[in-house]
Amino acid sequence: MTAVLSPPVKSRKKPRTPTTSVLFDVPGPRARRRNLLIGVVGSAVILGALLYVVYRFNETGQFSGTKWEIFEYKQPQLTILEGFLNTLKAAGIAAVLALLLGVGLATARVSDHAWLRIPSFWFVEVFRAVPLVLLMFLFYYGTPSLGLRVSPLWAVVLGLTLYNGSVFAELFRAGIASVPRGQSEAAYALGLRKTQMMTSVVVPQAVRVMLPAIISQLVVLLKDTALGFLVTYDELLKQLKQLATAPQFEYPLIPLVIVGGVIYVATCLLLSWFATWLERRLSRKGSRSSAPTMDAKQDLGQGGAAAI
Repeated sequence: MTAVLSPPVKSRKKPRTPTTSVLFDVPGPRARRRNLLIGVVGSAVILGALLYVVYRFNETGQFSGTKWEIFEYKQPQLTILEGFLNTLKAAGIAAVLALLLGVGLATARVSDHAWLRIPSFWFVEVFRAVPLVLLMFLFYYGTPSLGLRVSPLWAVVLGLTLYNGSVFAELFRAGIASVPRGQSEAAYALGLRKTQMMTSVVVPQAVRVMLPAIISQLVVLLKDTALGFLVTYDELLKQLKQLATAPQFEYPLIPLVIVGGVIYVATCLLLSWFATWLERRLSRKGSRSSAPTMDAKQDLGQGGAAAI
């Protein structure tokens, strides 16, 4: 008995249709000229403002060699490095604790048990509304009246953890809610329990949605460590403020602010770059994991055609 093979079916490619804008009308020649004029005028205003700032810095002697000589000495360099490392230390500890707290609160928020869902709801609402500075003051200046003594580092870390953990909880909950309901229904139809459904189906999809917002909040957390100087924590801003009082360098406040700003911007850019790299890696991993499923479907279809 010989098997009859069906001739290969040639796939017909659909003709490409020109894409049209459905959200807004394509600007005409007059609108394009107007937009170009607005862009040129806006760029000129911004450039003029920057040039004026540079001019005022130059007129007030902010670019003089005496003010910038402070960066040539070893002790100021070590002081700035120590402040930067303290900033990274507080931000790193607070980021880990805030993420863990956010995961726990988000898990409680989506729980079926009211005794978990209601307290987590009020916890998130309260600590999202309390100012971060007030939390740091409470842990540093308020705990001694209770017989406790919290160090400046842990006053900063605990304040950042409670505030950002509440924000992360809302981000995680929103990311989980963004996954289509059909995904969880399909997981239940396969016999998965809720924990298995969340860890295997919903959370991996929600992470890709939440990642940009998580990184943005981590950047905010890193910058909020600058509030630690209010509770005498030796972070970068406090060290720069101390160096700015040096009379032998003509009180180099502006040069130190410029250098500190560059350090903060570079650190945030590195964090954003890491987030972009991680997002692309997760996207490639997700596409590779779905490729075998498509290949299996094609093999199954070819096998069925051959059997017929």
